This record gives sequence, structure tokens and C-alpha cells, in this order.
Amino acid sequence: MNVKKISLILLGGVAALLLVAALLAPRLLGFSVAQLDDAVRVATGMGAKLACSGRFISGFEPSRIVEDLASYSPANHLLELEYGDDRVSATLLGMGRTSAIYREGLGCALDIGDTGPLDRVRVTPVETNGEEWPLGSSVSSIDPVLQERVEAMLAADNRAGLQTRALLVVQGGRLVAEAYGPGIDAQTPLLGWSMGKSLTAIMLGRLEHLGLADTTATPVFSQWQDDERAGITMEDLLQMSSGLAFDETYAPGSDATEMLFNAHSASDLPLASPAALDPGSHFSYSSGTTNLIARWMHDRLGGAQANLDFFRNEILQPLGMAHTVFEMDPSGVFVGSSYIYASARDWARLGQLMLNRGELNGQRLLSEDWVARAATPNGSDNEPRYGYQFWLNRGGASPRYPQLPDDVFLMQGNRRQRVMISPSTDTVVVRLGWSASRYPTGENFARLLPGS
Repeated sequence: MNVKKISLILLGGVAALLLVAALLAPRLLGFSVAQLDDAVRVATGMGAKLACSGRFISGFEPSRIVEDLASYSPANHLLELEYGDDRVSATLLGMGRTSAIYREGLGCALDIGDTGPLDRVRVTPVETNGEEWPLGSSVSSIDPVLQERVEAMLAADNRAGLQTRALLVVQGGRLVAEAYGPGIDAQTPLLGWSMGKSLTAIMLGRLEHLGLADTTATPVFSQWQDDERAGITMEDLLQMSSGLAFDETYAPGSDATEMLFNAHSASDLPLASPAALDPGSHFSYSSGTTNLIARWMHDRLGGAQANLDFFRNEILQPLGMAHTVFEMDPSGVFVGSSYIYASARDWARLGQLMLNRGELNGQRLLSEDWVARAATPNGSDNEPRYGYQFWLNRGGASPRYPQLPDDVFLMQGNRRQRVMISPSTDTVVVRLGWSASRYPTGENFARLLPGS
């Protein structure tokens, strides 16, 4: 067989493979061949970032990390992840090498552009003590009956493939039940995804309570002063009704994936987004909006070190949150939309702060008025059941979770992360996990309320 014939056979084989890929990629890989370049960049950016944080913050084994990534797209099984002492690199079939670097106390950030602000930051650990939760790390208030119920619920979740990793209940200000999946304990920081939006809002509320920020001034950003975005208020941003155009679709090439997995600055893209609707008129869920709030605080406080110090001194230390990491983008701005890792007990502290109308551990961090506004329905024409980066059970034609009290409001994140705050039953429930499909939030949480 001559060289020309071999070449023709090989070319034919490649063509056949490409044809098969074109036909099967949407079903098997989760994207089309036309999206290949974007898909590679998203896969390697997401792979490097989540693998780095999963390994160095949560302490996960590589096998668990791969399965977590593959829950988003089967193509992620093809990722090649290389783990170093403080970094992870990812390629997809040899393409799109992307790296993320771990910094103690800051977590992981993609190695994109100038990361000098991250390298210059100095982290002061949160001081801990052995006092009773929530002030310290001791827990002596477990209710045996509820503990058995929580353990059984977590086990049932995981038999059903829901991957619940932590389930915790606080009633009357006391931690009364907690259960954890394999490899997880009370100190394990777990990714909250969009529950970070609620924490970002709490930071802004703290700034407001200290008189360090005028959140009523417009324009919110000087870049908006000469166009239709000048009328957007901070409350519009908090309530996801800014009217800015932003593609929240989690697909290759979308605004959301570019922002989280390919950008040096997570806030630059939404900052440049044009106005699409009148401010305050229409609810449109946007992670870019939250990163604008984080950018605004970053600018007001004066940079990465000042923001980290504020977060540590005004949120973490007063609440006793010693197992929390709020990650920054490569430019040194908190990724408020998505990248907060915290233990179930620390997530519960945030819920208890809101349940107590802004006070915890003998300290008032938020005004009662701010907490009330945060849990008040917005005035949009399509989805009023959203407050200041909190999801509300009330305010619409029907409750979000009919099984739960009307006054319930929640932090919610991808893969069914939940912190439920129930003022009328004096209860906080935390659920952390990795559910790719529906989680029975209303049904399960109703069984954990007093009198159930």
C-alpha cells in the first residue's frame, strides 16, 4: 500500500470521525462542534478553577472532583487535570491549557493576566474559641430525635443519588442536628455557588450600617453617567431588576461562563453591558449583577487588601466564621456571585444573623430595617419573589415552596445549595450537596420544622 493511499484512508477516517462528532456531540458532550473553541475554554477554565478549589479548600480527592465536573457535561470526563503543590492545570484532549493557583486564605483564582493584587494580599486568620455555637466551635445542644431524622434524610438523599453532603438544623438559636456525607465534616468548607450572592448583599448591608456607603446615589458607576444606565440604583442591582442585558445561560460562549471561567475581571463584562429594559421594571436573574455590587464595594473600600480586611473584621470574626473562604478573581475583586466556600456551620451563622434581624453573638452587624428590606418582594412585573439577593417564599401568585411558611426566605445556589431562614418557626436549615436534578427542598425542609 503506497503512502498516497494511506494518506487518503487516514483523511477519510478523520472526516468520518468529525462527521460522527458533529452528529453526536450535542447529545454526548453537551455542546455542538460549532461551539468547540468556546467549549474548550469553558471546560478547561471551569476544570482548573473548580479542581483547584475542590482540592485545596474542600480537600476532595481527584476522583470526586472529576465526577463533580462531569455532572455539568460528559465532556469533562475527557479533562486532563494536573495537580501541583499549589495549582491545578487543565487541558481537554491536549487543548486549551488553563491553570488556577491556590493562595492560603484566598482560595483559588485562574492564572489570567496580572494577578499581582492577589500576590500582595496578606491574610489574617479568624480567631476561634471553644464556646458554644454560634460564638465558638462547641455543640452541646443536639436533639436526639431530630438528629436521627436528619441522619436518615441525608442517607435517603444519597441512596437516591442526590449527593447531599451536609444537612444542618438550628432551632431557637441552637444547633440541634447535623449530618455529613462521606469525607465531609463540620469544618469542611463547601461551595455555595449563588448563595454567595446573599453574602455579598450582607457585606453591602454592613457597609451601609456603618455609614461607609451611600447606596442611594446614582449613577452607581461613573461609566454609566452619560447613558440610559444612569438611572439604575443599587436597589435595582440588589433585586436583579437593573434592566442590563446579561446572558445567564450556562453554555459555551455565554456572558456567565465567560465571566466565571475565562475573565481576568469578573465585573468588566456586566459593567459594559447595555441597558435592555427600564430599571426596576423586570426581574432578570444575573450573576453579573452581583459582581457589579462586589466591584462597587471594592472601589469604595480601596482595593483587594481593604476588601479582605473588611470581610474578615466585619463579617467573619464577629460571626465566628473560621471555615470560610471568599475567592477573588485574578484582578483582586471578590467573585460575589459564585465563589464562596464555607462549612455548614458557617452558612448557618449567616442564616441565624438574618433570622435575628441583623444581630448575632451580641453584635449588631445589620440594621433591622435593612434585613426587612432584604426580605421584601421587589416591584418587578414578572417575579416579585426576590429581595436583596435572597429568594422569597411570598410575594407572588403562589408560594415558591407551598410546604413552607410564607415568611421563609432563602439563600440558594447551583447544585441545590440552600440556607432556609424561617422567622415564624425560629428555624434555619442548611443543605449543601451536588444534585444535578431536582432536590425536594419544600418536602424535606418541612419535615425539619418544629412540630413536624
